[in-house]
Amino acid sequence: MPGIDDLASHQTPTALRPLQGLTLLVVEDSRFASEAVRLLCTRSGARIRRADGLRAARKHLAVYHPSVLLVDVGLPDGSGLDLIAGLAGTSPRIAVILGTSADPDMERAVLAAGADGFIEKPIANLAQFQSAILRHLPAERQPPKLRVVSEERIKPDRLAYQDDLVQVAGVLGGRRAEDQVDYITQFLGGVARSAQDDDLDLAVRQLKQLHSSGASLRPGLAALNAVLKDRLEQAGPI
Repeated sequence: MPGIDDLASHQTPTALRPLQGLTLLVVEDSRFASEAVRLLCTRSGARIRRADGLRAARKHLAVYHPSVLLVDVGLPDGSGLDLIAGLAGTSPRIAVILGTSADPDMERAVLAAGADGFIEKPIANLAQFQSAILRHLPAERQPPKLRVVSEERIKPDRLAYQDDLVQVAGVLGGRRAEDQVDYITQFLGGVARSAQDDDLDLAVRQLKQLHSSGASLRPGLAALNAVLKDRLEQAGPI
């Protein structure tokens, strides 16, 4: 039933698993970024569910009430800011609502929409992830004072990265690629930084700059396509 955290009454946080007893819904279209959050939740004791867009998130939220909501700002079917704004004032409210983006300038918009906090991508540091959630939880949901703080950085499966590249390659190969540059650069910017792929990140930033200046997008799209092709050829078949 919505409004009830299905694990909170059965599990309590521990020094090693400070998020135990929490359920996190991550609204994220990148499989690579989602895999990173899954690993962070596993290390922290939290249960995770995933929605790859606004429509899927709303279906999840109609059925159950998560403890934590982590929303990517740029989604294929709209802005994560709209979801945050729609949930920030509801009652009972989700205990912790966080927005995320590879663009640090989005923090102000995320907080203005009503989120409790902002996490800049890539989300990889275990201690930072835990702290971003714990600082907004009430005292009864906190772990013991002697919490074990780990600076571990997780490494998602590279197959998830390849899946993200295949997804964008399909968009770039479509007839309306130029109409989706905002989404392409937002999506790939986060993926490139999460994977620490400097060449891909550079190609994304160059395309974004062309788009902002009103110049022809063809050189930028061609350069980005070339990088994607190279990455997929190196990876080989899945």
